[in-house]
Amino acid sequence: MSVLVLGGAGYIGSHTVRALIDAGRDVVVADNLLTGFRAAVHPKAKFYELDIRDRAALDNLFENSSMVAHGVDKIVFSSTAATYGEPERIPILETDKTEPTNCYGETKLSMEKMMKWTSVAHGLHYVALRYFNACGAQPDGSIGEAHDPETHLIPLILQVPNGKRASIAMFGTDYPTKDGTCVRDYIHVCDLASAHILALDYLLKSGENNVFNLGNGVGFTVREVIDVARDVTGHPIPADECPRRAGDPAQLVASSEKARTVLGWDPKFADLKTIIETAWNWHVNHPNGYGE
Repeated sequence: MSVLVLGGAGYIGSHTVRALIDAGRDVVVADNLLTGFRAAVHPKAKFYELDIRDRAALDNLFENSSMVAHGVDKIVFSSTAATYGEPERIPILETDKTEPTNCYGETKLSMEKMMKWTSVAHGLHYVALRYFNACGAQPDGSIGEAHDPETHLIPLILQVPNGKRASIAMFGTDYPTKDGTCVRDYIHVCDLASAHILALDYLLKSGENNVFNLGNGVGFTVREVIDVARDVTGHPIPADECPRRAGDPAQLVASSEKARTVLGWDPKFADLKTIIETAWNWHVNHPNGYGE
């Protein structure tokens, strides 16, 4: 059986492809390389450069893949903690209300609802994985995060010791948190990748449609993340206090008990310092991403 990874040349996708291949799976990658990188795709994966909005290109992909012989009726979807909006409680449970406060969360929630109704109408089986803050890189430094423009906190912080920016901005210092800055749950990209394999196996064993939070269950403030990055890099990393950004909840911390219990998920990179060390190993050796 082949596993198709859409967006497999991107940050989380490329790490998931690596985990699948390491687990002995046959992997097919489809990516239009708009934000992904051909160099990030594992050489053992079969790669198709295409846009999933191109129906003819998708038809060609399935005609050349053994998936068509098995019937493609299972999907593991990359969702987000942003579906919750401003949470009712911490940690967040999968059963808590979903009221996004930004467009990104709204579009992901819309996809979850579309899969629900496609399941009713056509028998699709799906798992939606609600990521909290993805971070880190492959420990051997072979692949990592490379966005242009970059929007994630940890790589933005690491641009300062890497000489890419003079300081890091802290958006909002008056939140109702212990130091006034936003609290987030940081989850290593390799732990996200392992959850995808477990979710796929869950579906293959006739698992029901389901939604799982993926986070470490521990929240860190922006100031705390900057302090750990200072420790890891040995750089002072100046920080500028800036006004809040619209749509940023004060706290997002997961309860991942459901994923641990149902999927048997066991994150290996729970320590923030270790997470940032893997990210720094990638960024310091690839200051321009896949452009070296």
